[in-house]
Amino acid sequence: MDSLKRIIGEELSEIVQKARYGEKPMRVGLMASGSEHGDQELLEGALLARAKNKGVEVVMIGPKPADDHGFEWIETSKDEGEVAKAMEEALSSGTIDGAVALHYPFPLGVTTIGRVVTPAKGKAMFIASTTGTSSTSRLEAMVLNAIYGNAVAKAVGIENPKIGILNVEGAQVVYRKLSELVEHGYPLTFGESVRKDGGAILRGNDLLAGAVDVCVTDTLTGNVLIKLFSAFNTGGSYEALGWGYGPSVGKGWPYIVSIISRASGAPVICNAIEFTAEAARGKLGNVVERELKLAEQAGLSGVLDSMRQSTPTTKEEVTPPPAEPTEEEVHGIDVLSIEDAVKELWKNGIYAESAMGCTGPVVKVSAQKLAKATEVLKEKGYI
Repeated sequence: MDSLKRIIGEELSEIVQKARYGEKPMRVGLMASGSEHGDQELLEGALLARAKNKGVEVVMIGPKPADDHGFEWIETSKDEGEVAKAMEEALSSGTIDGAVALHYPFPLGVTTIGRVVTPAKGKAMFIASTTGTSSTSRLEAMVLNAIYGNAVAKAVGIENPKIGILNVEGAQVVYRKLSELVEHGYPLTFGESVRKDGGAILRGNDLLAGAVDVCVTDTLTGNVLIKLFSAFNTGGSYEALGWGYGPSVGKGWPYIVSIISRASGAPVICNAIEFTAEAARGKLGNVVERELKLAEQAGLSGVLDSMRQSTPTTKEEVTPPPAEPTEEEVHGIDVLSIEDAVKELWKNGIYAESAMGCTGPVVKVSAQKLAKATEVLKEKGYI
């Protein structure tokens, strides 16, 4: 009988909440201790989230202050291990739909997708990824980051996210591998750089302007970008802008744990709580599994296998043909493969030189041999 009363009570509570807010509120746990700005900063972030979004219920996890401001509280000591354990238990039991943590030791294969405000136009942009790692192989991780960034953007309501790849080492390789998936049916849409030459490879201007919905990069670079975008106007000690380092994603990963830093201020903490609620409401875990399934159908395993088998620049000795003027450039070759590409052209009787242009590495050839060089490089998979 008690069990029946409890079930009826829960159902009635849900009906009341839906009637009041139009939908069931998402319950988000917040680690309530550990900020460099003091525990009050975390509480202020929770208060902001409660005031802004009636569809979010914040559950505080940590040492309870004298004035708890009416929040539901999972009380622990200040010990970080105890706070983390209480958070995990609340997630696994379904007491909360997601959590915002100042730190979390994600297993290999799990990463987070952050979101920033781009200063040129005030547009939001996802950074994939920012903490954890989707793979121990950097380029493989970037391919997976694109899929995970695509999933997070879709989960929070962007139907057709535009994806770009930051022009870091390996960007062209990642672009080619993602293009293979797209050619075989994976629903990923590339965005365009704001620069004159366009393309899906992003430069600094594109980040400032928010040229795409999702910027794909490696985790360490993404982590730096989050810090820069969130604290560039405060001197770095106080993260004032954005949504934090974002919710966790990974194959088979069951929880939504979003990360903020110890330097995150109340506005970022508030946004991180709302971002987590958005992801939970959009059933992020289901969206991730769906996107991975679609990517697998498009050949993801084969693409990742080919990346693992790839080798760095060859030490093969090749004698170049006689030198000649090289007034034309072939773009789109990754810096890791540039010397191999030059040697491939030499083997085909085409004199070529490697160089670094303003948009990245290029192979320089004569105007008369540009078409043939482009054909060879395409055939060998360099572009």
